[in-house]
Amino acid sequence: MKRHGARTHTRGVPGGMADSILSGDLRDPFSVLGPHFDRDAQETVIRVFRPGADAVAVIDRRSGALIGALDRSHGDGLFSGRFPRLTPPYDYRLRVLYGETAVEAEDPYRFAAWLGELDCHLLAEGTHLTPWTRLGAHPVTMDGVDGTVFSVWAPNARRVSVVGDFNGWDGRIHPMRLHPGCGVWEIFVPGVGPGALYKYELKARDGHLLPLKSDPYAFYAEKRPATASIVHGLQPYDWQDGAWMDTRRRDGHRLDGPVSIYELHAGSWKRVPEDGNRFLTWAELADQLVPYVRDLGFTHIELLPVHEHPFDGSWGYQPGSLFAPTSRYGSPEDFKAFIDACHRAGLGVIIDWVPGHFPTDAHALGWFDGTHLYEHSDPRQGRHMDWGTLIYNFGRTEVQHYLIANALYWCREFHIDGLRVDAVASMLYLDYSRKAGEWVPNRHGGNENLEAIAFLRRLNEVVFAHGDGATTMAEESTAWPMVSRPTSVGGLGFGYKWNMGWMHDTLDYFKKDPVHRRWHHNQLTFGLMYAFSENFVLPFSHDEVVHGKSSLFGRMNGDRWQKFANLRAMYAMMWAHPGKKLLFMGGEFAQVREWNHDASLDWHLLDDPLHRGVQGCLKALNAVYRSHPALHQQDFGPQGFDWVDCQDADNSVLSWLRWSAEGTPLLAVCNLTPVVRRGYRIGVPSGGRWAEVLNTDSHWFGGSGQGNDGGITADAVSCHGRPASLALTLPPLSVLYLTPEG
Repeated sequence: MKRHGARTHTRGVPGGMADSILSGDLRDPFSVLGPHFDRDAQETVIRVFRPGADAVAVIDRRSGALIGALDRSHGDGLFSGRFPRLTPPYDYRLRVLYGETAVEAEDPYRFAAWLGELDCHLLAEGTHLTPWTRLGAHPVTMDGVDGTVFSVWAPNARRVSVVGDFNGWDGRIHPMRLHPGCGVWEIFVPGVGPGALYKYELKARDGHLLPLKSDPYAFYAEKRPATASIVHGLQPYDWQDGAWMDTRRRDGHRLDGPVSIYELHAGSWKRVPEDGNRFLTWAELADQLVPYVRDLGFTHIELLPVHEHPFDGSWGYQPGSLFAPTSRYGSPEDFKAFIDACHRAGLGVIIDWVPGHFPTDAHALGWFDGTHLYEHSDPRQGRHMDWGTLIYNFGRTEVQHYLIANALYWCREFHIDGLRVDAVASMLYLDYSRKAGEWVPNRHGGNENLEAIAFLRRLNEVVFAHGDGATTMAEESTAWPMVSRPTSVGGLGFGYKWNMGWMHDTLDYFKKDPVHRRWHHNQLTFGLMYAFSENFVLPFSHDEVVHGKSSLFGRMNGDRWQKFANLRAMYAMMWAHPGKKLLFMGGEFAQVREWNHDASLDWHLLDDPLHRGVQGCLKALNAVYRSHPALHQQDFGPQGFDWVDCQDADNSVLSWLRWSAEGTPLLAVCNLTPVVRRGYRIGVPSGGRWAEVLNTDSHWFGGSGQGNDGGITADAVSCHGRPASLALTLPPLSVLYLTPEG
């Protein structure tokens, strides 16, 4: 054990210091409490604060022999004594008498600091790559004693204490030591281990007692509505996904593979109605969800935010503890086991990550140490007008460090494969959702949030450099340039960007009566004007099936049969369009009602052949998508896409070719009216027989069964500037995929 410095102290506890201890105002408890060597007297002074105790004695930690009793010094619970034969290193315990009951306990103030000078230096300058290994609550062994180290950043607090079920939530008992160089308070509390509940009690600089705060670095938290943090630590987990992680580290940043994402909310994919409509656990999701998604042929699962959050209705988008997977579905190790199961089944895992704002709940980050520590102090920059939440101060080094470290934490500790960063547009613009006079221009007079831009660039640099092959995706709804381009060329550095424009245009088109679609043909062609400006993901996400928008099925035009046909056609257009794919749960079987986060999906719909047909169509689309490199290999360059005919607006027919890197084509032909078109000629680059590898009008999917009998031979008739052509039967409201045989 490290020795305490040999310093001279007066006898007993000076009155002012004693009053500070009793009132919970002591800023530097280690300067008064615990053992202190009096060099002049060559003896050790021990001071202890144990409220409610009748007597305190010092005993030898190993033998239990009495070293000496402490005298009641001043007020309730304050004891002190002097011991000529007790010298550093100190190895004693306390025997505390409460009435007739004697309790033996360690003295937390005899232990040296856990954080070293290097830790503080790296934390202060924001360069500690793994600050979660130093901050938060960590069960450790110090000098042979088991306990927990608590560390929290609160540079402007007058006093910080850890409180919990181990000290009666009394902030006077465990005031913490301050490391002035980095503003971190810490204490080792012997005897406290995993499972203990705790929070931090802080006094502001003016002495005002703040609401109890959850730990910003807590690894586990109570299930809502309770808000205490839980001592958990970085418990070891025996990962079985070594092969997956090796491949990810080697190939994680490649853009030429298939990416088909099943987005879901873990709390409402399925519920257990016979057990109070409870959530499925991570173990149950591993047993039921993972094989389901794998069987449908998706490559990834994307989870709405899994961070601990106080309000179910926020769907996780108002997180309270960024480092704690929500306890709604199990422990952190249960979540790791779920991810492990996904990887072993060949599924990547993406999580929604929310650095753009946080809730105003009293136990959370807002006004954390009596100042605007995490949030920007100016409400014109620190408060969201739409959501009533607080905005991080992206210009503060420690706040940037906290957020970037959290991103890295999920990639490294939980093997998360990607972070979908929520609401990027709200971070980029100072005037986002604000009227004139409600925002502050940047130093150049513009509306760009320069601090948030710098943060996002640094975030992506760190994740791509140190995230073991993980990637990032931006939900960015504006025309901000180069979102998914490297920071080295002026981009924001994301791996992908959601294509919100394509999504809005496509859904708007499919709402229209086919009679009128000829006048809106450009809604389906315009996206190709900018399709290769970013690494796009095509999203039909949770946001499109809530807030009165209806389900995807409900937004399709026509009678019941036509709605199903339109939906199948829309999915097939999406899967053949350049860009990676994302579909929210329920869309795969044509959920009829809007998504309700408090209820399970309507799985009974699969008893209906038309709903099963949509599910079968999605499964077939994923199979074709993954097995035909033309559909994914060259998503982000014009060499992978070639219009055949984008001008037949009168018939609402579109056709294009996708190309693999080796030059193998796949032809997509879309007929978006309920009229069968026979002998419709489409130019193709080569003769021979072309196989019909997908037809959304197949009887298997609930269609009318029109088509080309599985394939057709090209005629030596030039068309659309190509040497050969196919005289196709185009089924109603359908999409065909064809490829040359051989």
